[in-house]
Amino acid sequence: MKQLNKLLELRSFLILWISQAVSTLGSSMSGFALTIWAYEQHGTASSIAWLTACSYLPSVLFCFIAGTLADKWDKKKVMLTSDFTAALGTLTVLCLYSAGSLQIWHLYIVNTLISLMNAFQNPASYVAVSLIAPKEHYVRVSGLQAFSGSLVSIVSPTLATALLSFSGLRLILVLDLISFGIAFSTLLFFIRIPPVSADNGEKKEPFFKSCLEGFNFLKEHKAILRIILFFAFINLLAYLTGFGILPALILARTGDNQPILGIVSSTVGVGTLIGSVVVTILRPAERKSRVIFISLAVSFLLANILWAIGRNAWIWVFAAFAGNFPLPFISANLTTIMRTKVPAQMQGRVFSTRDTLQFFTRPLGLFLGGILADKVFEPFMQSASPLQRLLCVIVGPGKGSGIAVMLLITGVTGVISSLISLGNPIYKELDS
Repeated sequence: MKQLNKLLELRSFLILWISQAVSTLGSSMSGFALTIWAYEQHGTASSIAWLTACSYLPSVLFCFIAGTLADKWDKKKVMLTSDFTAALGTLTVLCLYSAGSLQIWHLYIVNTLISLMNAFQNPASYVAVSLIAPKEHYVRVSGLQAFSGSLVSIVSPTLATALLSFSGLRLILVLDLISFGIAFSTLLFFIRIPPVSADNGEKKEPFFKSCLEGFNFLKEHKAILRIILFFAFINLLAYLTGFGILPALILARTGDNQPILGIVSSTVGVGTLIGSVVVTILRPAERKSRVIFISLAVSFLLANILWAIGRNAWIWVFAAFAGNFPLPFISANLTTIMRTKVPAQMQGRVFSTRDTLQFFTRPLGLFLGGILADKVFEPFMQSASPLQRLLCVIVGPGKGSGIAVMLLITGVTGVISSLISLGNPIYKELDS
């Protein structure tokens, strides 16, 4: 009976979550398939890099404006408009591909448009979930969202590859549009998002000043700002190595063995998936900041450091699973802190500010990681010196050893910085 009551309390969220997960799966499959198509057309890494940049940068650049507007506008209308506009982009790609006219620059434009819509969609969705889910279920809600995201990351590459070989890109784009239709109609007809109760004492402000309200809120709540800036540093470490050049390490050390890379990549999703299930089932932690920093330290220890010193597929697979298992504990507890500490009427602005501050280091990490690997660490590990010989004992010699050293450095740095933050008293107020 108790479990049934929980399900009834989360009914609206569960309906929205399932429909959005279906849509995300369709979008992820089409994105994966279009990446393969782009690489087949040009055969260059830069073509894929530009696709990624177009999918990311606009949402970061327009975060402040979009978050402010998302706070002012009806959340459901913002989500519906964003979804519909993104679907028009997919429909355009389908029409161009069917006519034999699709060019890669078309994908740049479409990805930019979708990223721009995400700038509005994300803060509106954050607030919508806060409004339809009871506060006592915020950790479970975040766990379920991490679960669906992990499941999509595991399933979408396999499904997309199978469908590409079976019937080509056209079917995947059609399935993406069908999944959009399911999510759009579900949100339109079956989900009611309560309006945000306005603060009667709040005065109307100029638009630009309102855009800065998110940052001003964070300046007044220093513990929240500190943890956001800390995660900006963590994102730099993660995208400098783990999310950026890890595939190059595995390919270099296995003689370009793509199946092993695929197995390791899938295991990353499996670890996150199982971690999502566990964090959803467990009772929410009282000291959420403690869970965050311990999980981070464990993740860097079992992922980056093991990837660095490991020299066979079994160690990499274990590291991929064990190092990513704690990630849902981090995201669920961090999101719960934000949803609990930030008033609903300001969440769009504050969450958008958080995204800008916390995620701007990702492209910086990707950019620096490639340069440091190719120009600094790989050449250093191929030249004899006392330090090089010592490092070879730890990470092994040969091609890819420079990348392994980078993973070792970021892993040790991540563990130490997480343990230092664990003892910082400023974060205790996040648990109150």
